[in-house]
Amino acid sequence: MKSSNIAETIASYLLEIKAVKLSPNAPFTWTSGWKSPIYCDNRKTMSYPKIRDYIRDAFVASIKENAKQVDVVAGVATAGIPQGMLIAQELNLPFVYVRSSNKAHGLENKIEGVVEKGQTAIVIEDLISTGGSSLAVVDAMRDAGCKVEAMFAIFTYGFPVADTRFQEKQCPLFTLSNYNVLIEKALKEGYVKEEDLKSLQQWREAPEKWGI
Repeated sequence: MKSSNIAETIASYLLEIKAVKLSPNAPFTWTSGWKSPIYCDNRKTMSYPKIRDYIRDAFVASIKENAKQVDVVAGVATAGIPQGMLIAQELNLPFVYVRSSNKAHGLENKIEGVVEKGQTAIVIEDLISTGGSSLAVVDAMRDAGCKVEAMFAIFTYGFPVADTRFQEKQCPLFTLSNYNVLIEKALKEGYVKEEDLKSLQQWREAPEKWGI
């Protein structure tokens, strides 16, 4: 599986099932307050067996290529849980998932499942935006005594702030598809028009200022 072919195929799938919606003229509002011409919900892929299997296999191929050692697979709650579980099953590895905060009752766990100090982990995420919440999971795994080999995700917007944060955390990031590939595919398949491209590119470069 060539990475360029994978990126294009997944972008096409996301557009086809409306896991990604593009609306440059009637933007969405994120919880951060940012205006956005794109809305991405990769959880929809789980409802389509063909697409679900393709993404799982693409993840496994990327992990085998880019991770030297994996003792445990960690999914980011919640969207990284089903993907991570499929990957762990395919690789015959232990699986855990990591909450955004400690559970409010019982054992007050942040990591659900069994991890041991000295294990090498990979982290599975569905979507990378600014990287903050994703990298909090890396911190939690490291606090538990694990070495984090890398993070793998379905899709990234490619924001410069995310690139900087992953570099600062010394956590390699590998994604199956990305915003630039998706926009090119959307244009070819008629989801957006040529005159929308400039606005879509400006958003990726400075999302906090776009639409103001």
